[in-house]
Amino acid sequence: IERRVLWSLAILLAVGFILYMLRGVLLPFVAGMAIAYCLDPLCDRIQRLGLSRTWATAVVTTVFALIVLILLAVLVPLLYEQFVALAENLPEYIGVIADKIDPLLAEIRQIAPGATSPDLGSVAGTISSAMSWIGGAIGGILTGSLAFFNVVSLIFVTPIVAFYLLRDWDRIVAKIDSWLPPRHAPVVRQQMHEIDRTLAGFARGQATICLFLAGFYGIGLTAIGLNFGLAIGVFAGLLSFIPYVGSIVGLIVSVGLAYVQFDNWAWVAVTAGIFILGQAIEGNILQPKLLGENVGLHPVWVIFALLAGGALFGFLGLLLAVPVMAVIGVVSRFALGRFLASRLFDPDGADNPPTSLPPPPAL
Repeated sequence: IERRVLWSLAILLAVGFILYMLRGVLLPFVAGMAIAYCLDPLCDRIQRLGLSRTWATAVVTTVFALIVLILLAVLVPLLYEQFVALAENLPEYIGVIADKIDPLLAEIRQIAPGATSPDLGSVAGTISSAMSWIGGAIGGILTGSLAFFNVVSLIFVTPIVAFYLLRDWDRIVAKIDSWLPPRHAPVVRQQMHEIDRTLAGFARGQATICLFLAGFYGIGLTAIGLNFGLAIGVFAGLLSFIPYVGSIVGLIVSVGLAYVQFDNWAWVAVTAGIFILGQAIEGNILQPKLLGENVGLHPVWVIFALLAGGALFGFLGLLLAVPVMAVIGVVSRFALGRFLASRLFDPDGADNPPTSLPPPPAL
């Protein structure tokens, strides 16, 4: 057992080291694998209609690539223009908010003479400097040679990787399954099925939820005439893969802009109502149907995994964070179940295992 543990740790450390050293070139391959994993069920359905795997893969990847290209061609220029205009006008908007709430702050100072109010002018200057720094940093990143290489590889390499992985997905899975030791194969298959269920529930379901919320928020804010509504809505929706962050950021920014733009408080309430309605649809309809109750990934662990993965591997880490956390969660629950049903946990109760836990599969 000690040798097995040592070998397992050594393999994990070696894999982690290799991923860290090759993080600059792995992005298109990981992105292609993620696309292939998400599109595999659709490809299986088309294959059941009578098409070969190659033709089903060609149809799925072509349609997916066309949809992505159309969205990029239509949305990216518009979103870029709105984000740039928002960054330029943000200090002015904060100044307008400061002028509007000055009377309220004056009343607060009269009621509580010792109370201090925030200096919104300095806040506006700080935000303006921060936006300038972020703009310069993004410009440097986009013009860097490594970033250019990553963009080119994402555009040209990712579709090729996704096509071949999607075409050979079933054969790859069958080949890996044939390598499993016969004695442990049932247990490994069971845990891999649990990992697949967790990933399918979270990755595919959360991607669908993010796309829906991006469209709902973007169309809703644009329909009421909010400046930069499309950019804010799409950004808030796509950021919803981080639990609670997208909705909170979108709500604060959109309500602040509505407060500056509209003289009627009713439109501010309508702006907030769009996000409240979006959260109600997500919590009561989308999450129960797409994610279910047994995904097994707590929001705190998801946030931690995304932050840790982004800090260690950048955008590649964001792609790997949830799958790695899903694997760790499944393996940890399995190991905990084995421990609670073993003599190590209760030496005197081995003959009567706890009824709250199902007996673990025999190794």
